Order: sequence, then C-alpha cells, then structure tokens
Amino acid sequence: MDSERALIALGTKLRESGYEFVAPTPATHARVLARAARPASSLRDVFGWSRPFSDDTLPPDIFDLLGAAGALVESEGHLKSAVRFASLGDDLFVHSAYPTTEADSVFFGPDTYRFCAAIARAALASSVVVDIGCGSGAGGIVAGRAARRVVLSDVNPKTLSYSRVNASLAGIANVETVQSDVLAAVDGPVDFIVANPPYMRDELHRAYRDGGGSLGERLSIRIVHESLARLSPGGTLLLYTGAAVVDGRDVFLDAVAPALQDARLPFTYEEIDPDVFGEELEKAPYAAVERIAAVVLTVTKSSA
Repeated sequence: MDSERALIALGTKLRESGYEFVAPTPATHARVLARAARPASSLRDVFGWSRPFSDDTLPPDIFDLLGAAGALVESEGHLKSAVRFASLGDDLFVHSAYPTTEADSVFFGPDTYRFCAAIARAALASSVVVDIGCGSGAGGIVAGRAARRVVLSDVNPKTLSYSRVNASLAGIANVETVQSDVLAAVDGPVDFIVANPPYMRDELHRAYRDGGGSLGERLSIRIVHESLARLSPGGTLLLYTGAAVVDGRDVFLDAVAPALQDARLPFTYEEIDPDVFGEELEKAPYAAVERIAAVVLTVTKSSA
C-alpha cells in the first residue's frame, strides 16, 4: 500500500471512530502541551495534539496504517505521528504534526477555518476552480464541490500529496494537483481563484509561512496581479491574507488598491479579524507594526 492510500484509509478509520479535532494556533498548541508533559492516551492526543505514544496506545489497524503511510516516527524513546488530522465540517484533513518546523510542512489552523468560511459565504457557482498555494487543499475542496474542474496548485510536493488525500476523503473526484509557482503551470482560463498564501516574515523561511517582502506581503500582491490576467470574464478572485498595519495604514491594501482602481475592477475588502499572530510583533521585522489583520479581498472581472 502506498503512503497516500494508507493516509486515506487512516483518515477513513478515524472518521468512522468519531474522531474530531479543531486545530488551534501554534501558540495555543504549545500552551496546552506545556500544561503536562505526558504520553498520549487517545486518538485526539496522537492525531490532534501530536503527543508521543507507546505501541499499545493505538488500535492495531490504525497503528499499521500509520506505519504504512510512512508517518510513524520515533521521538525520545516514544513513538509519534508525523501527521495530524483536523476537522472541518464533516471532513477530516491530514496535515503536518506539531511543531511545524520543517521547510515543507503542511499547515492547518485558524487561518484555514477563516479562509474556508469566507469561501462558503461567497457561495459562488463556478465551473473551473483553482486554489493557489493550496496547502492542505481545504480552500479548493470547499470552493469546488460542484465545479467541473478543481486545480490544487502549490510549489511544495508534500502539500500536493496531502491535498490528494484530503480530496479523496472529502469525496471530490474531479481534482488535479499541479506543482506550480502561482499560476505558471496551470492551463486555461479560470472562473474562481481562491488563495490563502503565506503572509508572515519567517526567520526559518518555511514555504507555508514566509510571504516575502518587508512584512510578508509580497506573494499576496503577486497573486492579485497574476490572477487578474487569468480570470475568465465574470470570474472572481477571493484572496485571504494577513495585512500588517503601520501607523493606521494597511500595507497590503495600499499596495494593491491603486491597480484595482485604475483597472476599474469592482472589489470588496473585509477585515475579518483585526488582530492575529500578535506574538509576531515582538520580532524585529515587526517593530513598527501595530497589528496584523486577517483580511479578505474579493475581485470580480468584468463580463463585458
């Protein structure tokens, strides 16, 4: 059994067992684990909280599937799962174990929930959906349930593997995964582009977190410009990102609004959480930043 099929079978077993877990921020995760350094005693401990466990903690079939997926690792004399599973609605999504320190980590957390909620609120019926920088694939899966074609694109091969697993677990069959820098390797016009790119300055330069630029804004700006050239007439870009606010000014909005206004493209901009990742403000790149806001930019291309 290959690793993807094993992860699909593992996710199916977990769902059948009634497993549920809401993925918190890394800071919250650290605080919960710091309360008590203890081995796992439940599925949620193993696959949610990433606690170490012994070989008799898991049911034999789940233990075997974890090994078949290549996700059973040894840590300080204990075993540990290299993957987590998070709940979103009725679905489970595989992603990387805590802590997500590896450069190719696949992240799932509060940003994912806010991003997918924004997509659900938009309620757009689309034929072709592309999720840029798809990570776990959650955004494209939520946006593309009724689409003819769903493209999950990312530069990270691990995210594409996990996205295929998650699409299968969600029962989405019309999915393509493409290793692509933004839209470079994605063909054809697109009705609906969704994106939740990295938007932080990350000292470890992890692909899922580091957006580039002075305050993490560079990739989000690039996605706006490149997406507008690829949208079908009447097509929509929905971008969820983080915006650093300096002296009351939104750095990301200041960068993209002039181009949107010059092109006379209707857009909406919503600050859906005024203060996220506040702990980052203690780091040098954010010395002048008042707060980081979670925002949603929605742009629709004229159908004329």
